Amino acid sequence: MYYFLSNLSLIDLCQSTVITPKMLVNFVTEKNIISYPECMTQLYFFLLFIIAESYILAEMAYDRYVAICNPLLYNTIMSYYTCFQLTAAVDILCIIQSTFHTCLMLRLYLCKANIINHYFCDVFPLMELSCSSIYFNELLALVCSSFNVLIPALTILISYIYILYKIFHIHSTECRSKAFSTCSSHILAVAVFYGSAAFMYLEPSSVSPMDQGKVSSVLYACIVPMLNPLIYSLQNKDVKLALKKILDLRKI
Repeated sequence: MYYFLSNLSLIDLCQSTVITPKMLVNFVTEKNIISYPECMTQLYFFLLFIIAESYILAEMAYDRYVAICNPLLYNTIMSYYTCFQLTAAVDILCIIQSTFHTCLMLRLYLCKANIINHYFCDVFPLMELSCSSIYFNELLALVCSSFNVLIPALTILISYIYILYKIFHIHSTECRSKAFSTCSSHILAVAVFYGSAAFMYLEPSSVSPMDQGKVSSVLYACIVPMLNPLIYSLQNKDVKLALKKILDLRKI
């Protein structure tokens, strides 16, 4: 669990570093300017880390499934070598996808305007500026998005179906509570990540798709990486005790 958690923390740190510093500089200087090389670099690393996060959350769900449904075989199934293989596979997949997206973006001739209708360099806002054919860019974006959402989401869903089935068949209330507490932080992290990504589809129809995308992008690019450490720190007994004391003081 801590191996995957450390990977998630590293991804969150890198993801925030790609977007937030440049946004803060723009706010302070009041000059929303980014050069073409910086924009392509930002696009590459943003795609790399956002895709990686969705797969790491899926791997963490599988890890929790093994821990709860096959506890006696946990050390055998989730060995250090297996964990390394899983994360290495995710890294390779993310590098390939982000490289393809960026290379296809580099071949476009951006001539319609020099203003990106977004907070940072993302695939669809950049495609809006293109005078070249964006057929292959759109096709790749559609295929990769479907693949990157469907596979992790199904893995998480199936894992938790088995986990819940196992938990409901535990007769001891204490053991059931302990099993729930092991998954609670991960469920919350998944809900925040996928909830923010799906936020654009729940906006009123009066809001334009690009404006919806702006809000949801800021949520999962800046807010989610900030919330994940808080969510997982609630597993710590000292943090729980400190939070309880704060809430008790507010009641007085």
